[in-house]
Amino acid sequence: MSLRMDTVQENQTEDTPELSLFLPVLDEEENLRPMHAKIAAALDALGKTAEVIFVDDGSTDKSLEILKEIAASDDRVRVISLRRNYGQTAAMSAGIDAAKGDILIPMDADLQNDPADIRRLLDKLDEGYDVVSGWRKNRQDKLISRKIPSQIANRIISWIGGVPLHDYGCSLKAYRRDVIQDVKLYGEMHRFIPIYASWAGARVAEIPVDHHARTMGKSKYGISRTVKVVFDLMTIKFMASYGTKPIYVFGTFGMFAFIASVFAGLYAVFMKLANLIGLPQFHADFVETPLPVLSIVMFAISIQFFLMGLLAELLVRTYHESQNKAIYAVREKIGF
Repeated sequence: MSLRMDTVQENQTEDTPELSLFLPVLDEEENLRPMHAKIAAALDALGKTAEVIFVDDGSTDKSLEILKEIAASDDRVRVISLRRNYGQTAAMSAGIDAAKGDILIPMDADLQNDPADIRRLLDKLDEGYDVVSGWRKNRQDKLISRKIPSQIANRIISWIGGVPLHDYGCSLKAYRRDVIQDVKLYGEMHRFIPIYASWAGARVAEIPVDHHARTMGKSKYGISRTVKVVFDLMTIKFMASYGTKPIYVFGTFGMFAFIASVFAGLYAVFMKLANLIGLPQFHADFVETPLPVLSIVMFAISIQFFLMGLLAELLVRTYHESQNKAIYAVREKIGF
């Protein structure tokens, strides 16, 4: 009986490692072997069971071949090869879906993140946090094209998302499985995972981590990414404030349009009747002013907004009810 129980526990440990690291990879052939060596050293020092998932996001160099060689030499390494380049968010989502560990840790594969910081992330989690985000306090990137836009974006994201972090763009983070396993990522949403987790009631913290200058390969990010972040940020704000009550935002715009329509129509009537009330200086026929047309257009727009709001309400209810998806998250149940 004791032997059987030991075997079951051993199988559970193998199937469910304590840590799952996952790294999106795109044309990083020069960095993969040294990155794996650093990860292996960090995991050996931790003494925890772990898996390392490399997600090849449609690399066109020898990255996939090198990853296969690494996986053959280290039984902790798994490799996921995507059919084409889907982007970092999709690659991270694939890593999350494949991960089996109790704690999930994403990283970049370009040697700019330091695997030695994993211990510090775990120590902060042990203080009772659910998410620990890395902060590249001494970031080794270009000032004008990378650091300054990032600082501005981080302040805006913190203000809108309600989670004050210095560095949303740092890939090195640590998550407890229960706050990330149901997160669905789209667009460029991977950097907003701490916000999603906070919505679910997660406790979020941030610690400074080391950041190294890129020495091999080329960066896959440029200033053009800022536009995508802005659009995703608009989505985040909408979901945060109106995700379960979209009629409020559509209805508000519809009400403004309706009020504008009424005022334009009334002023047009006033101008038409100005002679009759002794104010000839304001007189103008309907064909002499754009106000009647403006009134009709704004009235039509207001109706459209109201109907779009009702349609959005139906979609939201269908989304939640068809999946039996709750609009709340339970941290703990006692006595069940």
